[in-house]
Amino acid sequence: MSSTLEPLAVGNVGAPSLGSGPLEGPTPVSPPAKREKKDLTAKIKVVPESRHLRDKVRAEAAKVAAKIDRSKLFNKDELKGIAQTLLDSMGLGHQYTGFTAVCVANEFWRSELQSIPFNRRLLLLPHCLKHAEGCPADYDEFGLDCEKCGACSVADFKTKAEKLGYKVLVSEGTPIVLKIIVSGHIDAIVGVACLNVLEKALDKILLAGVPCVAAPLLSSNCKSTSVDIDWVMEMIDLKTPEPEAKAKSYLHLLRSANSICEEPELTRLVPRSRAGKEVREGDPLRLNESISYDWITSGGKRSRPFITLAAYDAMRGAKGTLGAEGLELSDPVKRAALAMEAFHKASLVHDDIEDDDPYRYGMETLHKRHGVGPAINFGDYLIGWGYRLIARDRGLLGAEVAADLLARLSDAHVKLAEGQGAELLWKQSEVRELTSIDALRIYALKTSPAFEAALYTGIRLAGPADSYEKMITEFSKNLGIAFQILNDLDDFEASTGNKVISARDVVAGRPTLLLALALETLRGQDRQTLLDLIQGRITEGDVLMRVHELYEKAGVFAKAEKLIEKLKAKAEALADETQPEELRELLYHLIDSVLQRQVEEPEDDDHHDHPAPAAPALLQLNLV
Repeated sequence: MSSTLEPLAVGNVGAPSLGSGPLEGPTPVSPPAKREKKDLTAKIKVVPESRHLRDKVRAEAAKVAAKIDRSKLFNKDELKGIAQTLLDSMGLGHQYTGFTAVCVANEFWRSELQSIPFNRRLLLLPHCLKHAEGCPADYDEFGLDCEKCGACSVADFKTKAEKLGYKVLVSEGTPIVLKIIVSGHIDAIVGVACLNVLEKALDKILLAGVPCVAAPLLSSNCKSTSVDIDWVMEMIDLKTPEPEAKAKSYLHLLRSANSICEEPELTRLVPRSRAGKEVREGDPLRLNESISYDWITSGGKRSRPFITLAAYDAMRGAKGTLGAEGLELSDPVKRAALAMEAFHKASLVHDDIEDDDPYRYGMETLHKRHGVGPAINFGDYLIGWGYRLIARDRGLLGAEVAADLLARLSDAHVKLAEGQGAELLWKQSEVRELTSIDALRIYALKTSPAFEAALYTGIRLAGPADSYEKMITEFSKNLGIAFQILNDLDDFEASTGNKVISARDVVAGRPTLLLALALETLRGQDRQTLLDLIQGRITEGDVLMRVHELYEKAGVFAKAEKLIEKLKAKAEALADETQPEELRELLYHLIDSVLQRQVEEPEDDDHHDHPAPAAPALLQLNLV
C-alpha cells in the first residue's frame, strides 16, 4: 500500500488581501471570499539600490499593513498583488515586488512577534553573510560554527541575539526550522536571507502563521553579501505588549497533530497494553508493541492527522486558528487523527520493503533492521491498530459516525493497495508501455485516498458529511494527482539529495506521468533509447542525464507544469463553492501547502530513501 501525499510540513495562512480599494484609509479590508486566479509569471526579486528607496518602501508598507484585517487568512499570491499595487501607487517598477512583499509581511507580523519573549524566538542567519576570505569558521552538520573574529556581522548579530535569549541558527533552508517550530520550541523567527530564500519562507514558515520578520540581503550572490545592519539589529530588539487582535494561524493545530504522535501524549491516548511490570523485559510480544509505537514517533510531517484536526476545527468555527486556548479536541477526535498517521506509517513500512529502500527518516528502514517478515508484520499491526482506534471509540463517537469512518477508511485502504499493486506489477512486466491515462489512474489511487480519508474524517467527526461527499472526492483527486506530478518534477531538480532519488525512479522504472508523456511523444530511436534506459539495457554514462535530455526533447516538463495548473484550478474551483468559510479557507491552505515546490528535503514519500544524518540538529540549539 502506498500513501505518498506529502509534503505538508506547515501549511499556508499566507498573505493579506486589500482588494481593489485605495491603499490608504482606516477601514480594514478582508480577502475576497473566493480565490482569484493566480498570476503564473516568475517572481521579480530586485532589492532597491539605495537605502533611501528601501526605507521609503518600508514606510509605505507599514501604512498598508495597518489596514489588513487580521481575522482573515491570507496567502502568498495575494501578498504579491498587494506589493505590486503599492509599487504602482509609488510610481515604482514591479522589479521590487519581492522586496516589497517582505516589507508588508514584516509589518503585518511585527506586533505579534515583538510580544513573544526573546527566549521563544529563533534568529536565522545565512552562511553567505560571512566574509568569504579568511573566515575561520568551520561547517558542521548544523551549518556554520561561527567564531567571534570581527570580520563580518554574523558574530555581531549572533552575540546580541544570544544575550537576549534567542536561539541562533546559521544555515540555509527551512526544513530544520519547521521541525523546531512544530515541535513547540520556537514561536517566532527573525531572519536574514536573500529574496530567493525568503520566497520559500513565505511558502513554508509565514504560510503556517508563524510570526516572522526578515531583512533581505542586498544581493543574491551567495558569497560575501551584505545587509542593512541597523535594520537587523532593530528587528532583534523588537519588544512590546501583546496585540489585542491576533492573526489566524494553523500553528497550534500543527503542534497538536505533532504532539499526538509523540510521547507522552501517544501513550496517554493509547496506553501500551504490554508495558506492565509483570511482562519480562525480553518478551517478544512487548518488543513487537514497542517497535510499532516507536515507528509512530520516528518522524514525518504528521500531515494527515493535521488535516483531520484542522477539518474538524474548521467545521466548528475554526477557533483553533486563533490560539491554543481555542482548541477543542476531545480524545476520540485525537485518536481518530492518530489513526490517519498509523495507516500512513504502515504504508511506509510496506513501501520500503517493496522498493527495498535502505533508509527512512535518516535511519535504516524496519526491514533492514529487523528483517522482511517482522517488518511486514509491523505494518499489518499498525493497520489493525488504526482501525481499532476508531472502532473502540464507537461508544463516544456514536455507532453511525464510527461506521461511516470505518467504511471510508477501508475504501481508502483498498484503493491505495490497488494503486501500489498496479505500480509493482507494471515494474515487473516485460512490456513497459505506458499511457498518460494509465499513469494518472495510478496516481489517483496512490495519493488521493489518504488525503480523502483524512479530510472526510475531520468533517464527519464534526457532524453529517453527506453534502461534502462529492467535493471531498473530487478535491482530493485533483490535489493528490497534482501533488504526485509536482513531486516527480521536483525529483528532477538539480539538487544533490534528489539526484539519487531521480536515478532510483528511472532505473527502477516507476510508471510516472513524465515517462508516459515521453513515450507518447518520442518516436523512432529516441523512444527505443528511453525504453532501454528505464529497463536497464543501457547502463553506461549518466543514465539520469540521458533520460532528462529525452524528457526535455519531448517537452514533458512543460506539459506536466500545465497539467498541474489545470488540476490546481479545478481544486480551487471546488474550494470556491465550499461552505462554511472556515472550511473553504482550509482547502485553500491545503492547496498552497501541498503544492509547494519541495526540492530541499524529500522526507515522507513512499519511494524515497534517506541517508542517515550525523546527529539531530535540535541538539545544536539545546532545545531537547
